Amino acid sequence: MNRTFSITLTCGVIFAAAHLFAQEEPKPAELPLVKHNVTGLFSPDRAEDLAQVIKKIPHVELVSVDFKTAEATFRYDEKQAFGQGKPEQIIERFDNLVRSNSYSTFGIRALRTVPADKLQTVEIPVVGLDCKACSLALYEIVFRVEGVEYAIASFKEGKVTVRIDPEKTNKAALETLLKQRGVTLKVDGEK
Repeated sequence: MNRTFSITLTCGVIFAAAHLFAQEEPKPAELPLVKHNVTGLFSPDRAEDLAQVIKKIPHVELVSVDFKTAEATFRYDEKQAFGQGKPEQIIERFDNLVRSNSYSTFGIRALRTVPADKLQTVEIPVVGLDCKACSLALYEIVFRVEGVEYAIASFKEGKVTVRIDPEKTNKAALETLLKQRGVTLKVDGEK
């Protein structure tokens, strides 16, 4: 084989391989949109906090946040961002990355399975919510209760609002838990 033909053939193989690999990685706009429930969205300003956390995770883009449902839409290639695995493993890996990059103030869950029209809204007025950290602590108490699908803790409004599956929990159970954890509930008419 002559030297010119060998160099041409080698360059052709390298070009073909580079072209093949370049086509395998989808462009960001071509990646699928994926929705997840996000824990830690206890107030509207937390959406920007979530955006900052997601920027730290390679190969994952935050597309939108729906605060009213605690859902976010992301764009990512599962294999590139989280490796091989079953859907529940992918969610677990994503959750671990989000938790580690947010000091455990955010988390990722699969979308809820209880239809929205089956959920009940419960409001519990509380005393002593005076900052974002207090709101997060209150949120963490109620959100971990089985049957709580969504929660907001607002120090501005002095209350926690939850959407619950009434087959799994109720307002009285949540109030009892809050009292056990040292939270003072507002009495009717109290400011």
